[in-house]
Amino acid sequence: MEETKPNSDCNVIVNPNGPLMVIGRIDIKHADGRIENKEKTTAFCRCGASANKPFCDGSHRKIEFIG
Repeated sequence: MEETKPNSDCNVIVNPNGPLMVIGRIDIKHADGRIENKEKTTAFCRCGASANKPFCDGSHRKIEFIG
């Protein structure tokens, strides 16, 4: 796995029964090796039901995710 530089300008919030919110600039390395840059707030799926993984699409509400 390729090493990445830590980014101290990033905060992570675990929303109760919702997504993992990452606030700040991040680089996302997808399974296919593609790198995607996000600059502001990014919501990551925690429930497993998103059709847009790794990102949240609000499916946690439909399935009444608890976590």
